[in-house]
Amino acid sequence: MTDTSSPNFDGRALINGQRVAAQDGQTFDDRSPVDGRLIAQVARCGAADIDAAVAAARAAFEGRRWAGQPPAQRKRVLIKLAELLLAHRDELALTECLDMGKPLRFARSVDVAAAANCIRWYGEAIDKVYDEIAPTAADSLALITREPLGVVGVIVPWNYPLLMAAWKIAPALAAGNSVVLKPSEKSPLTALRLADLALEAGIPPGVFNVVPGYGPEAGSPLALHLDVDGIAFTGSTRVGKQIHVMAGQSNLKRAWTELGGKSPNIVFADCPDLDRAVDAAVGSIFFNQGESCNAPSRLFVEESIKDAFLDKALAMLPKYQPADPLAPGTLMGALVDPTQLDTVLGYIESGREQGARLLAGGSAVEPVAGGCYVQPTIFDRVTNEMRIAREEIFGPVLSVLSFRDAADAVRQANDSPYGLQAAVWTRDLNKAHGVARALRAGTVHVNQYDGDDITVPFGGFRQSGIGRDKSLHAFDKYTELKTTWIRIDSPV
Repeated sequence: MTDTSSPNFDGRALINGQRVAAQDGQTFDDRSPVDGRLIAQVARCGAADIDAAVAAARAAFEGRRWAGQPPAQRKRVLIKLAELLLAHRDELALTECLDMGKPLRFARSVDVAAAANCIRWYGEAIDKVYDEIAPTAADSLALITREPLGVVGVIVPWNYPLLMAAWKIAPALAAGNSVVLKPSEKSPLTALRLADLALEAGIPPGVFNVVPGYGPEAGSPLALHLDVDGIAFTGSTRVGKQIHVMAGQSNLKRAWTELGGKSPNIVFADCPDLDRAVDAAVGSIFFNQGESCNAPSRLFVEESIKDAFLDKALAMLPKYQPADPLAPGTLMGALVDPTQLDTVLGYIESGREQGARLLAGGSAVEPVAGGCYVQPTIFDRVTNEMRIAREEIFGPVLSVLSFRDAADAVRQANDSPYGLQAAVWTRDLNKAHGVARALRAGTVHVNQYDGDDITVPFGGFRQSGIGRDKSLHAFDKYTELKTTWIRIDSPV
């Protein structure tokens, strides 16, 4: 393994501007999936710690420490926070790499850079969001204004710890809310460091709190808390359903969930650039070790070109073999922990048992001793009834299916409980528009897959979740609309 000096990570929570241990003193081990080493002892927070964080957030909100600042001032602070993320880019990227296993090169160029851009963008946006005046009769004036929700609970996953936190906290803070963030226990360290930098940037104590811990011990009390006004969650569909139930059981808090996916990638025989389609299909499923909710894990290829497509895809696999995430040329690193490794291997075994043909990969490997690695895996002759085609694997496993025509492709692609993303590859403009309209997905790519920008909303249909991250539409989650009626008695 590449020699690095691990930072001296502080695993304590940050509540009301102070780093604190869990009230009962409990901690949990944070081990790196790169090589299994212990990298931090992290506060194992529970309901009492959530209560303290929510109380701090409520006091900050009611005291107007942040919500009472003009948008232009909140903008300046958030831009400063974005600049601090970039100033600490190397530290944050190394932390993300060691904590979660992704290649250091992508942690630096993608995760940290995109998180900083997200925070900067919402800072820049907030003093450009206007309220409205309704077109009422002349004897009244109806003002439609946006107000912050209040205290927002945020629960983020382990696959993009810093970036997913930024997608939530940036619009929530820009709108004037106070936030309690519960990062995944599998990768909590960049969220904690983000809170330090937020204080340094000028966000007042109590406005942004980070409370690490396990889902049942910290996440559930946050979702059930009667003094939390909204909960924003990214993670599995199973847990997302529980979040909605807990929101209803408690105080009917607003609940926004970005959940799983099983995204179809449809390649027609008239694809304008087969090499580009292969590169996108392979690169997108194996990026971040396949641990992406929007990964195109179901590849539909028209029957007449399937063999040629698969030959090209298999030829690309050598460069995606798992390697030391700290090495500069690595494209695929470690899965997040041994549990996820076992989960992925279990799905691979299921694919074999249900009759899919294993074309490549399928085994755990150990390019770094003690780490959690699995080969890039491709299955052919998959049907939509198989588990590997229906369930989110969250690993580097590609399921290949074939289709006869556009109607067959749409029917199979939509035969899923999810609806996060999809792609269509064709030179026929009518086919592209027709298939895109027929696909039930929050985003449909045409002749590409990796298009992304902070100005474009992200979210899904059906069991892929409710609400949208990114773009100005995200403000809808973190604000309430208020109408103020004013009677006008004309003196004329």
